[in-house]
Amino acid sequence: MLQLTTSYIDSLAPNAAAAKNGRGLVQKSKFIKLNVSEDEDLLFGECLGSGKSNYVCSVDFITPDNPVARCSCPSRQFPCKHALGLMYAYADGISFEKGAVPEDIASKREKAEKREENKAKRESGELTDKPKKVNKSALKKKIAKQLEALGELEKLVLSLVRGGLGTTDARTVKSLNEHAKRLGSSYLTGAENELRRLALLLEENDREISYTYAAEQLTLLHAFIKKGRAYLLAKQEDPDLKPDTESTIEEWLGHAWQLAELKEAGRVSENVELLQLAFYSYKDEARREFVDTGFWLELGSDRIHRTVQYRPFKAVKFMKEEDSFFDVAKIAELYRYPSGMNARVRFEGILPRTMENADLEAACAAAWTSIPEAVKAVKNQLKDPLADRSPVVLMKVSQIASTEDGGFTLVDSAGNTLQLGDVYRLPQASTQLLSLVDSSLLVDCCVLAMFEHRMDTGRLIAQPLTILQGDRVARLLY
Repeated sequence: MLQLTTSYIDSLAPNAAAAKNGRGLVQKSKFIKLNVSEDEDLLFGECLGSGKSNYVCSVDFITPDNPVARCSCPSRQFPCKHALGLMYAYADGISFEKGAVPEDIASKREKAEKREENKAKRESGELTDKPKKVNKSALKKKIAKQLEALGELEKLVLSLVRGGLGTTDARTVKSLNEHAKRLGSSYLTGAENELRRLALLLEENDREISYTYAAEQLTLLHAFIKKGRAYLLAKQEDPDLKPDTESTIEEWLGHAWQLAELKEAGRVSENVELLQLAFYSYKDEARREFVDTGFWLELGSDRIHRTVQYRPFKAVKFMKEEDSFFDVAKIAELYRYPSGMNARVRFEGILPRTMENADLEAACAAAWTSIPEAVKAVKNQLKDPLADRSPVVLMKVSQIASTEDGGFTLVDSAGNTLQLGDVYRLPQASTQLLSLVDSSLLVDCCVLAMFEHRMDTGRLIAQPLTILQGDRVARLLY
């Protein structure tokens, strides 16, 4: 029997408005036909629309972890509100009449089954594709252009360092943005985004804070220039050199990882269960995109992964907006990008199951029990200038204690402490929200926290994202 939860349907919605409108169709009894196949792997029906004809919609669960929604309405959102309403109606227990699978859907299923067969044959080696030829001449030209752009970027960075950040003005900011655009044209998209981020920092009114992070940004760019040049020179000598699958240098150099590449590099796990511990969205002006970020614990391990979806400003209305997910996600294949502590992951479909107390117990069992050991792991990552500057860690603590100055600190079972504070890179503050949390939740709990190294003080701070205790979960960020 098909199992659908409201939380799972919400996660499929392209945005909150579509989910709301889908529920509204059910509440207003707009569906005049509600059908389910004999095998209960297909929902289909008709919904009243604004035109003369009814909208014919369906949601096919022949592949449970990757449902396919179809509708005759003109909407460019997938699933549309009619397909979402169909699922909400089923989840609400509304009666669906059993019916035969429509011919057009049966035909599409046959084509999809054929594609899956060919895919399985390729993976087994029974069917092979023609090997992809590398245009070495074009590759050498690209590398030459990247090296030239790195040289220009180095001159710019050294000029800023020699002149001092105090001499920067509006003309400097304009020059940085123009240079960032040229970096993008030279296939250095990672450097393009970070140089634009530097320009934004120099535009801020609070010079004391912005200069601190601007200095860190210059260090980051300088490290990329050195590592990027060494990597490109090696590749220039050997065009057959395989991509680096351990560090982030390929992404800095503009490489967009394909799932097939990650699989070939062994960066894929099968039959994984993920529990989302935190989620938030923010507007990244440097990338000119909205960014949806989730942190997930891989059950059965201590690994905390990161999902990232970029929605360009120009295309935001056509892209599905991610949201918080409160069930356990069952993943057939989990692809891991080259990264550090919180590897970015991707998956093509999920099969949800209701979160149980045992899942939360497993999460706390995977948490660091010693603050010094957790801090050591964070510091090891921060030694790599191109690694993620804000790693996330789950720690088990004896209490979250208040300090005399009105702040908060984590205390582990051995009495070690860690100062809490809001991280500059996060879009929302959450530390002071601890004063509103039930005090019983602040004792013998697990805390998911994002770390940051403060260059002005030389100290690490951590911002609390989520608190776990028993069967209770308090998300401070959303």
